[in-house]
Amino acid sequence: MTTLLLIAMLIVLSHVLTVSAMETRFKRLERKLDRALRKLGALEPPPAELEAVYVHLRRGKKIQAIKAYRELTGADLKEAKAAVDRMAD
Repeated sequence: MTTLLLIAMLIVLSHVLTVSAMETRFKRLERKLDRALRKLGALEPPPAELEAVYVHLRRGKKIQAIKAYRELTGADLKEAKAAVDRMAD
């Protein structure tokens, strides 16, 4: 019985780790696609959800703007900082 429970736990853990790895890869692919679309000038205007980022920028709170951008887009810190810098210009 204990062995069966251990095997079941290992299967669940393996599944969780696989899903987590796939989510990480998916976010990375999304960021790469966004970068490519930006270079091509094919990105749509920022969605209304990014309004929180603009609010922080208008108030001069760049760090909060970067944090909000990361939360909304899933971008890493470096990419979020670059995006917010572009938005501030």
